[in-house]
Amino acid sequence: MVTHTPVTSIANSSAAARKHGGAFDVLQEWITTVDHKKIGLMYIGYALIFLVIAGIEALLMRVQLAVPNNTFVSPQTFNRLFTMHGTTMVFFVGMPILFGFGNYLIPLMIGARDMAFPRLNAFSFWISALGGVLLYFSYFAGSGLYGAGTAPDVGWFAYAPLTARVFSPGHSTDYWTLSVLLSGIGSIGTALNIVATTLCMRCPGMKLSRMPLLVWLYFVTSCIAFIAISPLTAAQIMLLIDRYLGGHFFDTQAGGSAVLWMHFFWIFGHPEVYILVLPAFAFANEIIPVFSRKAIFGYPAMVAATIGIGFISMGVWAHHMFTVGLGPNANAFFTLATMVIAVPTGIKIFNWLATLWGGNIHFTTPMIFAIGFLFQFLIAGLTGVMLSASPFDWQLGNSYFVVAHFHYVLVGAILFMIFSAFYYWYPKMTGHMMSEKLGKWHFWLFVIGFHLTFDFMHIPGILGMPRRVYTYEADRGWAIWNMIVSSGAIFQTIATLIFVYNLVWSYFKGPEAGADPWDAWTLEWSTSSPPPSYNFAKTPTVESRRPLWDLKHPEDPDANYE
Repeated sequence: MVTHTPVTSIANSSAAARKHGGAFDVLQEWITTVDHKKIGLMYIGYALIFLVIAGIEALLMRVQLAVPNNTFVSPQTFNRLFTMHGTTMVFFVGMPILFGFGNYLIPLMIGARDMAFPRLNAFSFWISALGGVLLYFSYFAGSGLYGAGTAPDVGWFAYAPLTARVFSPGHSTDYWTLSVLLSGIGSIGTALNIVATTLCMRCPGMKLSRMPLLVWLYFVTSCIAFIAISPLTAAQIMLLIDRYLGGHFFDTQAGGSAVLWMHFFWIFGHPEVYILVLPAFAFANEIIPVFSRKAIFGYPAMVAATIGIGFISMGVWAHHMFTVGLGPNANAFFTLATMVIAVPTGIKIFNWLATLWGGNIHFTTPMIFAIGFLFQFLIAGLTGVMLSASPFDWQLGNSYFVVAHFHYVLVGAILFMIFSAFYYWYPKMTGHMMSEKLGKWHFWLFVIGFHLTFDFMHIPGILGMPRRVYTYEADRGWAIWNMIVSSGAIFQTIATLIFVYNLVWSYFKGPEAGADPWDAWTLEWSTSSPPPSYNFAKTPTVESRRPLWDLKHPEDPDANYE
C-alpha cells in the first residue's frame, strides 16, 4: 500500500506562468523546460502533428491507387509520398509518441520526481525534433537552397543503389539520412534515460517484482533500442561517406554490397517493430486490468515473455530478406527464429484474455480500443507466422499482402493502443475528461475504416499486386479491391478528425477529471490532475504491485499478493 497523502490541489506551473507573464514567458518556459511531463507532452504534440501530415500523404496515395491508370499524382510525386509517409510514421510519429508517454508516466509510476537525467531528456527531444524538421525541409532545399527543392524518393528503407548520387542527385537523400541519424541519437538518449530512471529512481518499497508492467516493458524496449538503433546510425554514416567521401560500402559497381545495407537496415528495422509494439503492450497491461476490475493475470509470465521478446527480436531481421537469395541454411534459421518469437507474444495474448475472463468489464472508450487491439493484433500475428515461412514469403514478400500485414501491426495494434492511452491518461495530463460520445464515434468509424482498408488489402497482394506501384492496368483484377481499400481510408480520416476535435474540445470544455477518475491503482493516480512540477509532495512508499488500490480497498482479498 502507499503511505503518503495524495496531493489534490496544486496549481500547474504553466498556469502560474500565465499569471505573472505573457505568452512569451510561457513559450520560454516550455522551450527551456527539463520537466519530464512537459517534455513528454511536447513529444506527443510533435508526433500528433506529424501523424496528421503522414495521414494526408497516405490519403493522397490511396486516391492515386483507387482506380486503374490514374494520373492524380505523378510517379515521382508518388515515390516521394511513400518515402515521406513511411519515414514519418516510423521515426517521427511512432517513436516520439511512445517515448512521450514513457517520459510522462514512468517517473510518476515509480514515485520519482523526474527522469534520472533531465537535461539529457530535453536534449533528446530537441535533437529528435530537429530531425523531423530537416526531413520536411527537403521539400524546400532538396536540390539545394537555390534549386526547386524535392523530397527524398528512395523509400523509407532507402535500398542501395537508389541512394547513390548517380541515382539520387541533389540533397534530398542527404536530408533523409541526417534526419534519421538525428532521430536515432535522440532515441538512444531517451532509452538511456528510461533505463537509468527505472533502475535507480524507484521509490522505497518498489522492488522490480512490484514495478508496474508498463515500466517493465519500457525498460525492455529501451534495451532493444540501444542495440538496434546503433547499426542504423552506423549505416547512415557509411552512406554519407559513400556519397561525399568516395566510399564504396554499398556501391556494387566498385566492390560494395547492396545486401550489406539491407542487413544493417533490417538489424534495426525488425527490432524497431518491437520498439513500437512493446509500449502498446505496456498500455494494454495497465488499461485492461483497470476496466476488467481484476489484477493482471500472470504478472511473472508477462515479465518473462517481455524479456523473451527482447532477446529473440534481435535474431529475426533477415526474414525481411528471404527473396534476396540468402541460401537454405539462413532461410531455415530465420524461419525458425521468426516462428519462435510468436511463443512469448502468444503468452501475452492469453494473459490478457485470462484477465478479461470473469472480470467486471467496463466498456469505456479506452477499453473498447484495447479490445479492438486484442483482436487485430491476433490477426496480425497469424499473418506474421504465415510470412515467417520462407516459401510463402517468397511468393508474397514484395506484394501488398506484406503491406496489409505490416499495417495490421502498426495501425491495428499500435495505433489502437495509442488511442486507448490517450483516452485513459488524458484526464491525468490535462485535468479534463475526454468526451465518451465522441470517443465511441471515433472508435467505430476507425474500426470500419481500418477493416475496409487492411482486410481487403490482403486480396490484391495474393493476386500479385506488388508493393510501391504507382498505377496498374484495368485487366489485373485489382481495381475493385483497391477501390474498397481507398474508401476505408476516408472513414479513418473522418475518425481521426473527430479524435483531434475531441482533444481540443475536451481541453477547454471537458468535465473536471479529479485525481483518479478511473478508480485505478498505480501511483500516477495518487497525485493531482495535472500533477505538480515535483510530482509528489512526499516520496511515496509502496508495499505491493497495486499501491493505490490497496489504500482505497483494504478489504480486497488480493491486496497482499506479491
